[in-house]
Amino acid sequence: MKVLVVGSLGIMGNHVINAVNKAGHECVAYVDIKYTENPQPNEYTRICDVKEKADVIIDFSFHGLTKEITDYAIKTGTPTILATTGQTDEEREIINEASKKVALFYTGNMSLGIATLCDVVKRVVSVFPDADVEIIETHHNRKLDAPSGTAKMLFEAIKEVRPEAYANQGRNGLCKRDTNEIGINSIRIGNIVGIHEVRIGTATEQITLKHEAYDRALFADGAIKAAEFMCGKSAGLYTMKELLKS
Repeated sequence: MKVLVVGSLGIMGNHVINAVNKAGHECVAYVDIKYTENPQPNEYTRICDVKEKADVIIDFSFHGLTKEITDYAIKTGTPTILATTGQTDEEREIINEASKKVALFYTGNMSLGIATLCDVVKRVVSVFPDADVEIIETHHNRKLDAPSGTAKMLFEAIKEVRPEAYANQGRNGLCKRDTNEIGINSIRIGNIVGIHEVRIGTATEQITLKHEAYDRALFADGAIKAAEFMCGKSAGLYTMKELLKS
């Protein structure tokens, strides 16, 4: 499998390159805005300038590049793993429209463990339809978006079995907890890779489900599995649900 890595000079880009090599695949081109001095022939500051043919694109750059990346994916017919988070509503619409023309894989978290957590949370919430549900996400102090893409994934999983649920981010003020609200709490501290916890409580018991990431390499491993899954796929928007089913 030939891979084009976007955001290649970032922390996650480095993990992706290592994961590609470890899996026996090949990185054929690299894109990063920092390639400004003496770049190699296959190193670019913009994806639109890439000449090498890849089987798949893995993007761990910045959500602001969504249109540029999806335009290139459409132009070249290259399946793409969009592993960035924090997309605006407009950027999400760009992804939806682009997926009608090319195969795109989009998720708020590349961890297979998180995908499994979403499934388990959905099952438990369905068993306790009247329980209060709270999502607590903790990340390092450099993370820009809140709540995290993963917290949003967990909330969407809950909404599949509780369509009337709505998110209450950063609860404050003087008001009683509403029956249909799902609290989402964001913590930014230190150098924590990622902790996501879901508490499901009734008047008599509580179930706590938790996933903790120890190393960012796990996200790169998930991206490789997604890339292998996406090679040769027809146009459409794919998620962790399809990957787990496969």
